[in-house]
Amino acid sequence: MRFTRNRAVLATAGLALALSACGGNAGEESSSSDVDAVENAADNFEDGTKMKELAEAGEITVGVKFDQPGLGFKDAASKVPTGFDVEVAKLVVAALGIDPESDKVTWEETVSDNREPYLQSDRVDLVLASYSITDERRQIVGQAGPYLLTGQQVLVKADSDVTGIADLKGKKVCAAQGSTSLENIETEGAVPTPADNYSQCADDVLNGNVDAMSTDGSILLGIAAQNEGELKVVGEEFSEERIGVGYSKETPEMCEFINETLQKSFEDGSWAEAFESTLGGDGVETPEPPKLDDCQA
Repeated sequence: MRFTRNRAVLATAGLALALSACGGNAGEESSSSDVDAVENAADNFEDGTKMKELAEAGEITVGVKFDQPGLGFKDAASKVPTGFDVEVAKLVVAALGIDPESDKVTWEETVSDNREPYLQSDRVDLVLASYSITDERRQIVGQAGPYLLTGQQVLVKADSDVTGIADLKGKKVCAAQGSTSLENIETEGAVPTPADNYSQCADDVLNGNVDAMSTDGSILLGIAAQNEGELKVVGEEFSEERIGVGYSKETPEMCEFINETLQKSFEDGSWAEAFESTLGGDGVETPEPPKLDDCQA
């Protein structure tokens, strides 16, 4: 099932996102945050695999967004980012025998335009950063999952008459450089306007530099919650985004490990707990976990 929210629950969903993004208690309340690392995990992996290497080192670097409330968000006062992407990352980290709440995990800010370069250069070991799975990306890096299905919507000023992407033909619509959102905006007849990150897009909407911004609805709801009374999410979803875990194409063995970890979380309820503690809230239905793609040979 796809993650969707009808208009009647946008306000309560936005509030839930805002609360989860405020740091502090949000991470503490999440059951997935408290998951225990697997003891002697290195013994479970074959020699020469990336999983063995990480488990023996006891350290890992994970690329996440820092500016997407509900998915990946970090303010200056917080040591660990919060959000659904982060909680799913913690499940994978724990399966490697690394304590996801310890300083053995480095959370690296990863914007849309550097996700592939960071994986290719080994600057990060994994990327969970609202990372849509595409055939083009899979030519460059590995992508396992998906662990979330969502869709692209539109964010505009609160007093705007825009009701959806159809009203924005020929208008400037912002999205992060390197994101699939830019391609979808152009396909719908709007003028794709790239920015370094989604925070900049939101500022451009507020300042009137662009007519709207567009990306996954889950991201937009979090931004709207941060700017309550100033911005709103409008329109139906006009794309399907399949969010997955990025890893280096040089370590294809990671795919089966990640998928097995995700499947276990689907079955034991930890995935649902991660969703409910970050993207969930009153009036927001927890979706069924998506079907995982087969790992490529």
